[in-house]
Amino acid sequence: MHLDLKNAYTGHKQVLTVNGNNIRISIPAGVENGQVIKIKGKGSQGINGGPNGDLFIKFIIDNHTQFKREGNSLYQNVDLDLYTSILGGEITVDTFNGKVKLNIQPETKNESKVKLKGKGFPVYKKEGNFGDLIITYHIRIPTNLSAKEIELFKALQKLKTT
Repeated sequence: MHLDLKNAYTGHKQVLTVNGNNIRISIPAGVENGQVIKIKGKGSQGINGGPNGDLFIKFIIDNHTQFKREGNSLYQNVDLDLYTSILGGEITVDTFNGKVKLNIQPETKNESKVKLKGKGFPVYKKEGNFGDLIITYHIRIPTNLSAKEIELFKALQKLKTT
């Protein structure tokens, strides 16, 4: 069964038609790609009038988000402009359950990582338990600089070499 990552995050209810019967299933939050769940007695009819077999459902999780999932951890790349990375500041990032404000420390380096505890993926069948969200900062170098901006960078360069 194909499931979107957002539905795997929140849990999902769905009706399946198997052998002409509608089966309502509840998919718990935190289900993983490739995970198989068994629904007892909802499979094909047994041989010689025996009991129905079990239904096995394998999940394929499709990810159309900016997050990468590994287990219960989520990973996200966030672009920082050069000025915020040098001077520090505040940014807002998206999580699965809303926006979070982050304070950027002055002189933040490219590829720096920040861990947001409990902002990752829900732990399967453990309500209220969540993994972590790991954010990696990517510094954007400004382009299309004005003559004044180039002049200021050259002045900074001279200060740095003296």
